[in-house]
Amino acid sequence: MRPAWTDGNRVRLLENGEEYYPRVFEAIARARREVLIETFILFDDKIGKELQARLIAAARRGVHVELTVDGFGSSELTPEFIAPMRIAGVHFHVFDPQPKLLGLRTNIFRRLHRKLAVVDGAVAFVGGINFSHDHVREFGPEAKHDYAVEVAGPVVEHVHALLARANAAYRHPGLRAWWARRFDRRPAPPAPAPRGGARVALVTRDNGRHSGDIESMYRAAIGAARRQIVVANAYFLPGYRLLRDLRQAARRGVDVRLVLQGKPDMPTVRWAGANLYDYLLHSGVRIYEYCERPFHGKVAVVDDDWATVGSSNLDPLSLFLNLEANVVVRDAAFAAELRGRLFDLIAGCCTEIEPAQRPRRTLLRQGLGLVVFHSLRRFPSWAGWLPAHKPRYATLPPLPRAANRGRALRDRAA
Repeated sequence: MRPAWTDGNRVRLLENGEEYYPRVFEAIARARREVLIETFILFDDKIGKELQARLIAAARRGVHVELTVDGFGSSELTPEFIAPMRIAGVHFHVFDPQPKLLGLRTNIFRRLHRKLAVVDGAVAFVGGINFSHDHVREFGPEAKHDYAVEVAGPVVEHVHALLARANAAYRHPGLRAWWARRFDRRPAPPAPAPRGGARVALVTRDNGRHSGDIESMYRAAIGAARRQIVVANAYFLPGYRLLRDLRQAARRGVDVRLVLQGKPDMPTVRWAGANLYDYLLHSGVRIYEYCERPFHGKVAVVDDDWATVGSSNLDPLSLFLNLEANVVVRDAAFAAELRGRLFDLIAGCCTEIEPAQRPRRTLLRQGLGLVVFHSLRRFPSWAGWLPAHKPRYATLPPLPRAANRGRALRDRAA
């Protein structure tokens, strides 16, 4: 399904938590009508507490606030952290809450991996940055490197509609999202006025009508590339068609560069992705490993005016199971800025992988690589055979401020 493009948008690139959190928190502080947020991870740490305080303050001054977290990514949140928000008037939703089994999380499939925020229907944030302290450099050597965008203009209406439909479905769990929205009484904000010159589309991935939209946008851009492709991705294990597109682009003379994890937060990720290196390097694709700290970005730039920023990795979970959201931006100035930041990263923090440095391609190595690649690629299909379920939703509505606080503290997120 083709995404809906909107003209007249202003897009601001935000790199890491140092740039992202102040903009989000400032927007919440200015909110007068509504704050809607979705995040995969919310931790009870320095950043999580700051978000909590901002949302409580907004709710207390009469702003309608809805916060949604994923039941897998935010499984450690306690009733003590959630209750003050509910007492203040925040609507708190959990996507697919599941009890642990022998201390292990069981809701590992079809995660809500989006990171979205909309304030007053006027400004939106889309990217890969969660609300957790490990997205700022002061966290230490394990702090993640990532990107997001702040957008203003007509595309904000699309982000708002996505979150409004999701929140309505939480409140009316027996109905499909479209019907739930019709039963919901929340009025839509006025359509945002044009704010800039960027053409922007919100592109999502779900397990319904939009199951392949993000991958299709990548493949279309790569197939049309004539000069340069720069893809920076934390978890890189795409399907054969996207890999073939990258190889074909390099073979027709396009400068194709990949920025991948060299110091991953999950070492198995680097090992799995490295099995693709030979396949790409021998076609002329240049590969760089970011080695300063864990790389968490999901961005790309193609030629002079195509760029994407969002939550979707190029791996089986993001492309076939998770709920994801990216923006695709057609704007020369934005593409130039993102390309410049990625080239600064390449020049200062990355090591290029040379074909001569790779281990000899023995039959055993090639065979093992094929087994790993095809096993991981078929993982989403295998997940359907397991006792996976249709994701459930839990809504913890606001509590009356005079409600018994002991009861609120005992109320659990799942």
